[in-house]
Amino acid sequence: MTNEATTVETLAATNTAGPSRTALLYTIIGGSLIAVISTFFAWTYTTAFPGDLTIYGNPAPLQLLTLVGAVLTALYALSALGIKGLGWLTPAGARKALWLLALGTFATTLYTAGSIAWVLGGVVHLEPGAAIAVVGAAIPALAAYKLPDDTRKAAPAKKLPSWAEILIITAVFAVGLYVITFGIDTDDKEPQLFTAYLILVAFATTAIMKSGLSERLSAITANNRQITVIAGFVAALAFPLTQQGGDTYTLIAVNILIFATVALGLNVVVGLAGLLDLGYVAFLGVGAYTAALVSGSASSAFHVHFPFWAAVLAGALASLIFGVVIGAPTLRLRGDYLAIVTLGFGEIFRIAMGNLDGTSGPKITNGPNGVTNIPDLELFGWNFGQAHTVAGIELGAYANYYLLMLLAMALVVIVFSRAGSSRIGRAWVAIREDETAATAMGINGFRVKLIAFALGATLAGLAGTVQAHVQHTVVPEMYQFAGPVPPNSAFLLAAVILGGMGTIRGPLLGAALLFLIPAKLSFLQDYQLLGFGIALILLMRFRPEGLIANKRAQLEYHDDTADQAPTDLATAKAGA
Repeated sequence: MTNEATTVETLAATNTAGPSRTALLYTIIGGSLIAVISTFFAWTYTTAFPGDLTIYGNPAPLQLLTLVGAVLTALYALSALGIKGLGWLTPAGARKALWLLALGTFATTLYTAGSIAWVLGGVVHLEPGAAIAVVGAAIPALAAYKLPDDTRKAAPAKKLPSWAEILIITAVFAVGLYVITFGIDTDDKEPQLFTAYLILVAFATTAIMKSGLSERLSAITANNRQITVIAGFVAALAFPLTQQGGDTYTLIAVNILIFATVALGLNVVVGLAGLLDLGYVAFLGVGAYTAALVSGSASSAFHVHFPFWAAVLAGALASLIFGVVIGAPTLRLRGDYLAIVTLGFGEIFRIAMGNLDGTSGPKITNGPNGVTNIPDLELFGWNFGQAHTVAGIELGAYANYYLLMLLAMALVVIVFSRAGSSRIGRAWVAIREDETAATAMGINGFRVKLIAFALGATLAGLAGTVQAHVQHTVVPEMYQFAGPVPPNSAFLLAAVILGGMGTIRGPLLGAALLFLIPAKLSFLQDYQLLGFGIALILLMRFRPEGLIANKRAQLEYHDDTADQAPTDLATAKAGA
């Protein structure tokens, strides 16, 4: 009798809330259509504002962001209405995703309109199209906030044919390539565009996760691991083909790959073995200086010119030796003591490189002036400093380095994944979780930690050899603990923590964000550390496991037993 009464009450509540919910969804769709239409009108009458927002019928990039956000909001609203073919967008409920998308679209639109008024000196410079856009974007945000919560556990997805799953994976990587390229290609003179892009991407990504769509996509990629790896690699290879206008943004991509590769090496030390290394950037410097000194630079003290493969081996080997030499006497320390020692090593390296100038010490590194005029790489007759035409497509100089660094990253990913899932990888995790218990179970803690330290140093040195040739100059200021430009030890550690320790995709995402944001928002350089600190505080509060966390971290930081207890109690009472 109790169950029947509960069912009747639930149906009554659903019928009562149905018309209101339907009306709200239609309101969201209507407001989104207004926002879409507004992007085809001028938002300002002058071209003095970066990006031409004066043209009718052709949305500028800033307007395009509002257009995309409004279209996504309308699609999710149609999915919530039960339109056939769109239910796969919201397997875990539509309310949270709808509100986030609508709020992100409104924030992006409001930021654009506010930027126009701020830059040009008043709201008088706004055309009616901007006002229509703000009102149109505000309507879905308010309506979505009033929607009843329909969060539910996502039902198992229907098994799709293999060709359909392959098409979905291809489409996801194609969209991802477009989104990433859009962000990298934003003009540095238009910080408003990149800021609005960040706002929309952040809200849209969170909405996709809340809707349960990301879990279904993850299940599809898990069923097709080889196809996923191939699609990801092909998408990365295709990036230089989108940069036919020049090498400006390809250089940013190369630096992101270098930063990400070094962060992934640090992830071995911090993420898997749990060793807090605050001087990791010194190993990058060891590899870079070694490659610079043996690659035929006119300012090198050795006057030798190794082929590239030999320079890579020399840089990696030098970093490996330094890792063992530094790790052997220090890895018997734990926690904060180890962090202080590694911080000291990083500073000692930077100061030593600045003193090897022939006055304060032997003349090896030219002191603060560094090793300059490092020649471009040449491999099998292919000069990396020159543009080449392949199959009618011109690849610039930095496109060559991008492809080389992509191969280096693939090698590092393979090493990390193999090591993490091996016996030594499980020993690292055991040491990270509880070194005392691991030692009691027969694990040689010192040897295991030294292997992690040496492997991480070698991977950093490998990336440093390429960095020396990309930058053509190696100076001590490039390898500080904390500086205005990454990579440095603080930002490398932050990339691992931000992305998610112990994962492959996490540090890659964290490194990309921490390099791209300062590069695109250089006008905030004086407030960079302030924003960096605020971001870390928010991250620790709302997502301590990182943006892309492994299952262990999710279970550790988000214990769902408290949420399940009331449900189980209610079920027991209903059964009684």
